[in-house]
Amino acid sequence: MGFYDRFILPPLINMACGASPIAHQRAKLTPLATGVVLELGFGSGLNLPYYDRAKVTRLYALEPSPGMLVRARKLAAATDLPVEILPETAEALSLGAGSVDTVLVTYSLCTIPDPSAALEAARRVLKPGGGLLFCEHGRAPDEAVRRTQARVEPIWKRIAGGCHLTRDIPALIQGAGFQIDRLETMYLPSSPGWAGYNYWGAARPGV
Repeated sequence: MGFYDRFILPPLINMACGASPIAHQRAKLTPLATGVVLELGFGSGLNLPYYDRAKVTRLYALEPSPGMLVRARKLAAATDLPVEILPETAEALSLGAGSVDTVLVTYSLCTIPDPSAALEAARRVLKPGGGLLFCEHGRAPDEAVRRTQARVEPIWKRIAGGCHLTRDIPALIQGAGFQIDRLETMYLPSSPGWAGYNYWGAARPGV
């Protein structure tokens, strides 16, 4: 990992992912997590303030980036939630089958190298009756915006830590064996259209 990825990129991502419209999305979704929670792509812990302390018994915070782990460990040490940092990739998730009640993933499926494998691992570790909560940006519904996304993405990936702009989030979730129970979409205000089309909702393992 180079100097940029370790020292420059983490604070840039932290600033972008902590912007007000994104924070509003986090505040809507994160409090819905219950029981033992696995967060894929914990980053610097931007979701941490929004967990409902009365509902969450334990939080597994998965984060593979060394630069982000420095921040994640500091926050985990200071929070009132029982947090265990998992410094590993989502595709190689070490938790046992049926070990968590909720998987939360926010603004991470765009960057995970193999999102399908990560989602399949998430489905494996969910207990019966457990569910997935997701909030992601991705492929826009408007053709003109999609053309811009396709043009910008090759450069964007290089400067934004591998972030993709064109991933079809619902298709990825369904392709990993989940049934989507609730799905909402919108262009986030104060965000460029090519980076600001959001999907969020809830899903559960399909039968």
